[in-house]
Amino acid sequence: MDEITDQSWAAAPDPFNLAQYILQAGSTQVDKEALCILYPDRVDVWTYGALIAAVRGAAAGLMDHDLQPGDRVLLRLGNTPDFPIAYLGALAAGLVPVPTSAALTAPEVAKVIRITAPRAILHDPAVACPDAENVIRLSMLQAMRSNPLAPWHMGSPDRPGYIIFTSGTSGHPTAVVHAHRAIWARRMMFEGWYGLRADDRVLHAGAFNWTYTLGTGLMDPWTKGATALIPAPGVRSQDLPELIAAHAVSIFAAAPGVYRQMLSAHQNIPSTHLRHGLSAGEKLSQALVTQWEAATGTSIYEAFGMSECSTFISGSPTQPAPVGTLGQPQPGRRVAILGASGPLPAETPGTIAIHRSDPGLMLGYLDAPEQTAQKYQGDWFLTGDQGVMDPEGYVTYLGRSDDMMNAGGFRVSPLEVEAVLSQAPGVSGVAVTEVSVRAGVSVIAAFYTAVAPLDEADLKDYVSSRLARYRQPRVYVHCKTLPTGNNGKLLRRVLRENYEGST
Repeated sequence: MDEITDQSWAAAPDPFNLAQYILQAGSTQVDKEALCILYPDRVDVWTYGALIAAVRGAAAGLMDHDLQPGDRVLLRLGNTPDFPIAYLGALAAGLVPVPTSAALTAPEVAKVIRITAPRAILHDPAVACPDAENVIRLSMLQAMRSNPLAPWHMGSPDRPGYIIFTSGTSGHPTAVVHAHRAIWARRMMFEGWYGLRADDRVLHAGAFNWTYTLGTGLMDPWTKGATALIPAPGVRSQDLPELIAAHAVSIFAAAPGVYRQMLSAHQNIPSTHLRHGLSAGEKLSQALVTQWEAATGTSIYEAFGMSECSTFISGSPTQPAPVGTLGQPQPGRRVAILGASGPLPAETPGTIAIHRSDPGLMLGYLDAPEQTAQKYQGDWFLTGDQGVMDPEGYVTYLGRSDDMMNAGGFRVSPLEVEAVLSQAPGVSGVAVTEVSVRAGVSVIAAFYTAVAPLDEADLKDYVSSRLARYRQPRVYVHCKTLPTGNNGKLLRRVLRENYEGST
């Protein structure tokens, strides 16, 4: 089998609005809990009625700031409900939101601003952002919620909806433009990954302003009319089992690192209402799955994807992935393993690819048609990840074909980290790669050359103001030289293998 295909998936309605689609189910049950922010001693509740009013009020307020449909708005907001309300409010008005992590430093945000040229920046003063003239402060944004409800801006499902960033392989942040129809494609995950129901209570352990949380933790439950639960800032991973039990959580979602921290503190996790867990962002180890099953009596279902298409291969409650595989393409997806001449037969390693007809696939990289075209081989979008598909359609992951790293679920290019560290006082050369420090745990490591070993605390201080925390190396290794090939290219793989062989 060289391709799994199901072409029965209907196209998104036209006209269409992503925000209206997400909140449509909630509009018929306005008193139901849409969002619960879980504190150790209290719960802040947003009903669907309050959420919809806040979103449509924000949309009206944004349009009052002389913004026009199609204008880009940058979100520099913290880990609060203000983030999804602003995001959906912008979409409701036909604007193009650019969500970004609150962890980014001001210099990193400056690059994002140069790339996207936003007409407005929605800014929480507690979040790093360079000075700009077109800023809408958080207090103003919150005041918009009491505005009269704006009408939904309806239009083609293929028009730009939102922009997210991926590091790609260039070492520079790359803007990925998604259409409004991207949310329509996420319905394939409901059975293909989540087993999502309208009566579910979905707890996602991530922050509001992480795209994994935004999609899996908020947008998808709301589309179903389910209840989304998010831990309040400051809640520790080891405290999550108590919240799972206390708030009748039926589905739990997190990155593998959170599962690891929970299980290191708890051998038994109460699971009266819990049906299963979800994992994405980085590879999930079988050892972690086994630990979770022993602690909860439930399974974890893993999904594979990327910024350009979200997730499209996964296991699910109805189709669990055999041990060692990622699962199958979700119903409605066209996925193949590609070689130089096209789709390959079963059991033949190649590049994991998804068909350009997939409604969840990006429109392209912002203002970069040549870069976009390079990602395609005919009608197939090349993920850059290697895999092999068995005759039943289960895909086994064989690794990345580039040097991309995965830090707690965020894809990080070594080039962007190296660019910062190369300017550190005393550093004459640097190579950055991901290394395994123990079973199932990997971190970013910086290998550098200098006249003598440098003070590690000084190096950490240097990068702390220049890179988001998830991009910062956790290991620093002084080297006499850095390995290169005949063409002078850094051999990061050699550094990784040598380091892991010596620990």
